[in-house]
Amino acid sequence: MEQEQVEEIKRHFGVIAEALRSDVRQVAEGHAVIRHEIQEFRGQVRDEFREVRALLRLSFAQLDQRISLLESGRTE
Repeated sequence: MEQEQVEEIKRHFGVIAEALRSDVRQVAEGHAVIRHEIQEFRGQVRDEFREVRALLRLSFAQLDQRISLLESGRTE
């Protein structure tokens, strides 16, 4: 193999290596974006879940009060 061919092969592999680096960077950036979006989504779901739990507690307390009134024979 001549030196010229060797240099051409080196250049070719250099181009391929740079393309792979670029692809890996894109995948890493995409991964970071997805991770951030998932963290935001988890926060939103957590907040909504807390809100639903608070509403359920309130509803349960109101129902418990109504049942207690019915059991005691009083009406309002």
